[in-house]
Amino acid sequence: MTLHVGPHALTSRAVHVHLAPGAGLRPLVVADVLRRVAERRRHRVRLTAAARFPADPADYNVRAPESLAPDTADVLISPAPAPGALLVPNETGAPDPDPLVTRLALLEAPYRVPVALTPETLRSAADRLARYRRLVAEWATSPGRPMHRPSAAEAEDALAADLDTPEALAVLDRLAGSGEIPPGAKLETFVHVDLLLGLDVVAAIGTA
Repeated sequence: MTLHVGPHALTSRAVHVHLAPGAGLRPLVVADVLRRVAERRRHRVRLTAAARFPADPADYNVRAPESLAPDTADVLISPAPAPGALLVPNETGAPDPDPLVTRLALLEAPYRVPVALTPETLRSAADRLARYRRLVAEWATSPGRPMHRPSAAEAEDALAADLDTPEALAVLDRLAGSGEIPPGAKLETFVHVDLLLGLDVVAAIGTA
């Protein structure tokens, strides 16, 4: 199945994603979600960068990019307008001490829209991530059930269509609030979708 991201269509089984010079944390996180979505659809993804990042990518659940020139990149991710590039504006403001709170705050807006890391946006992201982890820990004590495939498919389709991370998160919110879906199915679905979002929603399992 073809992965469509904005004007780009990744049709090759081997995909080269390159981060342009000057890319900050946000393009790095968006590139990582793109990699995860493409790999789930059985693409082989190479992530490279000309940028230097202000923190260790691994702290943000990002596989460190290779330090190579773009060559013939299938997708160029740039924080500034560039021919043929996927434009992902850099974040403004200081990141949260918890890198995954910052990651969530960066994913709560469409990748084309500027994001300011303010105390308010970071607090909201921290509350949301804590709620996800608390619910996942609670659901983990319930009988196991298969994941809710309609919700999983809805989130995957949003990410594959245009890296619509806000809609994928909205799917998780609706799933969490459903009174009809068993807790075990919610757990499996959250874990499945989180393999694409990279928020470590299972962090609180077993800590209660």
